[in-house]
Amino acid sequence: MKNLFFAGAVLAFGTSIFVTGGAPSAAAQGPAGAGASTAAQDNTHMLNPMNWMKKDSKNSADAPANRTESEKKLTPALQAQGALPANVNTTDACASFKTLDGCLAALHASHNLGVDFNCLRAGVTGVHINADMSGCKAADGEKAESLNKVIHQLKPDANAKQATKDAEQQAKDDLKAIAG
Repeated sequence: MKNLFFAGAVLAFGTSIFVTGGAPSAAAQGPAGAGASTAAQDNTHMLNPMNWMKKDSKNSADAPANRTESEKKLTPALQAQGALPANVNTTDACASFKTLDGCLAALHASHNLGVDFNCLRAGVTGVHINADMSGCKAADGEKAESLNKVIHQLKPDANAKQATKDAEQQAKDDLKAIAG
């Protein structure tokens, strides 16, 4: 009977080695050798359940179809507030921005602080358009900076942190107004 039990244990152990492809403890130890730390870091993103979920871009204000509609709805409101000139629409003003709320925040910051929107847009997006940029005080690089940082560059005497916070809140309010 002892021999039968021993044979069963050996068979179970051998099966576990065969199924896992190696010693059972090797899987728990993680990668070893050259590039082990990189392999361990690359593995962690797969374990994050947030990466398994697909984002619902259909309902996002930045989805291509929704963004165009949102921009059309926002143009008259922004022009009435004075944040957007009468001869410019939101679609053209926001073309170089990745997100609509980022563009709206830049428009509001420009209007609130009296800063040229073209300078602000160029600093925030890193994209320089054909507009006259000679009056811009910001560094003439093509690296995108945060709104806070660009405000500080263009208007050093302003409270850039508060101006950014106010402009971002106005952008959220604009998006809520057209959604509801």
